[in-house]
Amino acid sequence: MGWALVWGLAVGLAVWLAASYEVDELLDEALRDSAELMTALVAQTPDAADAADAARGIGAVPAKHFAWQLVAADGRVLLRSVRAPQAAWHTAPRAGFADVPGWRIYGQAAGHDGRFLYAAQTRDERAEARSEVALGAVLSALAVGLLGQLWLRARVRHELEPLQQLSQRLAQWRLDDGPPSAALGVPARQELAPVHEAIEGLAVRLASRLAHEQAFSAHAAHALRTPLAGIDAQLAVAARSAPPELAERLVRVRGAAARLQHVVAALLGLFRSVDGTASLQRGPVQLAALVARLPAFALEVQVQGEDSLDADADLLSAALLNLLDNAQRHGARHVILSLTAAGHGLQMVDDGPGVTAARREQLAQALAEERYADTGGLGLMLADRVARAHGGRVTLPAVAQGFAVAMNLGPPGAA
Repeated sequence: MGWALVWGLAVGLAVWLAASYEVDELLDEALRDSAELMTALVAQTPDAADAADAARGIGAVPAKHFAWQLVAADGRVLLRSVRAPQAAWHTAPRAGFADVPGWRIYGQAAGHDGRFLYAAQTRDERAEARSEVALGAVLSALAVGLLGQLWLRARVRHELEPLQQLSQRLAQWRLDDGPPSAALGVPARQELAPVHEAIEGLAVRLASRLAHEQAFSAHAAHALRTPLAGIDAQLAVAARSAPPELAERLVRVRGAAARLQHVVAALLGLFRSVDGTASLQRGPVQLAALVARLPAFALEVQVQGEDSLDADADLLSAALLNLLDNAQRHGARHVILSLTAAGHGLQMVDDGPGVTAARREQLAQALAEERYADTGGLGLMLADRVARAHGGRVTLPAVAQGFAVAMNLGPPGAA
């Protein structure tokens, strides 16, 4: 709209400059024609008395936009119109166009006795005529510019509509939906065909790369889990038969091995959650029984509620392992796990030092936008990925003491 107004004013100014010149030309031509007409009538009378009578006949015709004078050779005004001044515009005969203060004049000889007839127009009238032309030009240009802008907006909106439809379809498409060609449909414009082809190629490359990464991570995690379990078993046997001075070290090594097992389980859960419903195995899960099967932490874990939770047990175990590990590493000693009122999620509250309100808002925003690099660790990222795989998400409620994590898993079938 702003550019339409600017261009309308620019066009109006250009038209006004051109029209002002033309208006001056037309007014000068009208002055000359009027002077020639009156001169032709006055020149037909040979003496001054008859010329005055002829001039009076001309003066009987109203002259709204012009004034005139019939001047003798000695500079006396023989006759004039009502609007003309009493003094002669020129004391000496002067033919052609001339400018005097307030007037534009055209003079022409009116006989052989030195008489001259002058037709004139005020500068104010000429300025008024130019202003009317300028106002009309500017208003017309603005009207054309605004109408053109409205038409152009409507036209551009119509032309961009296929792109908006393509964006909407692309936003609803997921990698696990298969090739995007079915979701995107036939290109609405011939110019969009290369865009469709580029999106199709990009989707194929992304799906292939994601499949390779998931396969590699899953194989690597499985390959690590078995030897880690053997290491843990051997460390347990060695710790029972080792002398006291070595037993304590073996216990610490076993704790580190257990920690590594938790990380491997988290990786498995993470890459399973990326696949969404393709690998999700939901079913009734008793939270207390699930927590009892988890590796022992130096935490007092209290489970409130006996109702079951509809979730994937393996994914939920991986998420809880890392959340509990986070709580322990940040100084918590007591953790309360409880089911939400709707039975579609759980909440974990620890008694650790917690975080500031500003930091909690930063973490919540990072989880909402899936900026997991800003969450500071694997625990919240894995919990959020598991929650999203179930059709929910992770939130961070404000609590009076400690730190709280709420996992909404969504109703069955919401993934």
